[in-house]
Amino acid sequence: MIRKAGLIAISLAAIFAAAPALAQEGKLVLYTSQPNEDAQATVDAFEKKYPGVEVEWVRDGTTKVMAKLQAEFSAGNPQPDVLLIADSVTMAGLKRDGRLMSYEGADTTGFEDGLYDKDKAYFSTKLITTGLVNNTRAEMTPSSWKDLTKPEAKGQVTMPSPLTSGAALVHLATITQNPDLGWDYVEALAKNGATAAGGNGGILKAVAGGQKAYGVIVDYLPIREAEKGSPVNFVFPTEGVSAVTEPVAILKTAKNPDAAKAFVDFLLSEDGQRLAAKQGYLPAREGVAPPEGFPSRDKIKLMAFDADKALADEEANKKRFAEIFGG
Repeated sequence: MIRKAGLIAISLAAIFAAAPALAQEGKLVLYTSQPNEDAQATVDAFEKKYPGVEVEWVRDGTTKVMAKLQAEFSAGNPQPDVLLIADSVTMAGLKRDGRLMSYEGADTTGFEDGLYDKDKAYFSTKLITTGLVNNTRAEMTPSSWKDLTKPEAKGQVTMPSPLTSGAALVHLATITQNPDLGWDYVEALAKNGATAAGGNGGILKAVAGGQKAYGVIVDYLPIREAEKGSPVNFVFPTEGVSAVTEPVAILKTAKNPDAAKAFVDFLLSEDGQRLAAKQGYLPAREGVAPPEGFPSRDKIKLMAFDADKALADEEANKKRFAEIFGG
């Protein structure tokens, strides 16, 4: 009898020991705004680490992903287990609406405060920062955001519009939350003849082509083009940079939460962060080597950013910006 009880205990222990591995199986549904090539590489790397999980993924821009998801919410049938989309403001909205699962057990080693939600409802996976770009033949090489308001930059600054670019909207919220910059700085840009239109690709084209000497732009575009010989120089300003962070989150309605947690763990791990660097993005985790052309993570200062405030202020920020720049 004792021997039989012992065998049962051993069997139960073996079952429970295997439980985590068994849990990380089945289908995982991912909705993402990553470029197709990056999304496929991410899924391939995850499935290699967790061969028992099959990822079914849907890719589109964040706005379209969210429209699809909201329609599914309305129908009472949300499909994704996990989201990997462009910005934390969108995630803050989902958290406010009670759509996200808190993952208390996520390992945030190497992630500074502000790069993950305080309740661990969403987590940054990379840093796509917004800084300054100048044509290498320009009169000055800017080092500060305020350099764009100097006389030598008059009429020579271009930037993406927060009315059309998600990264530009996050940048506007970050700048206006900064007490040393704020709306006074935005108004000074307009008075100095800065223009705001379109997205980041147009900014690169205008500065590289010499139509404008200076621009506000996401980091990887000018860094990559400078490596190819384009006459552009990217600057991380002394006050710091804003960033969209491509956060990941698990939905409360996830059908495979264990696999979803494994997906989050992978993206935050050193392996996942090295994959982000290989794809050409700045890792969010400290201690992981950046891509060619980027400074090390500890050399980059992030400006403080409150995603909840940015969400609350979004429409007011757009309206005030449009009034200032005539958008």
